[in-house]
Amino acid sequence: MGTLNDQAVLQAIFNPDTPFGDVVGLDLGEEAEEEDEGGVFPQAQLEQSKALELQGVTAAEAGDLSTALERFGQAINLLPERASAYNNRAQARRLQGDVAGALEDLERAVALSGGRGRAARQSFVQRGLLARLQGRDDDARRDFERAARLGSPFARRQLVLLNPYAALCNRMLADVMGQLRGERTPR
Repeated sequence: MGTLNDQAVLQAIFNPDTPFGDVVGLDLGEEAEEEDEGGVFPQAQLEQSKALELQGVTAAEAGDLSTALERFGQAINLLPERASAYNNRAQARRLQGDVAGALEDLERAVALSGGRGRAARQSFVQRGLLARLQGRDDDARRDFERAARLGSPFARRQLVLLNPYAALCNRMLADVMGQLRGERTPR
């Protein structure tokens, strides 16, 4: 099956635009960055909260958003000061079309994380994506910059896409490469 690093590299190759871009095992120090939740939250409650989140993610992946939202809500009720469940619930809310609820959860996750660590990075990426979908590119850029500073390769790619000069350079490069191959690029 390969090592975790091999799997992470394959994930990055086949899914380069993974919204969380933070492929487990690909970034050096990923485990070291992980918040020491065991010291902050009681271990039994933390394990139960993580299990509820996993059930919620599984339900969301299966298209059962109501069950996913229920599980994320249970995880939040169990440990209301833990940012991860808010991030997950925000994604499920967004998929359900509740953008206002998703933004509310993301604001809470940012506040709980203190703007640091994996939870903040994911919150900034999700919030940036929502801002981009709403045409608020300046807000999106700010969130992607914060996520990029926290190590998100996906956020770095989004910043390039938001840069009009980079887009122009990419277009010119594509034109040149197409001409070298004898292709014509549509205008």
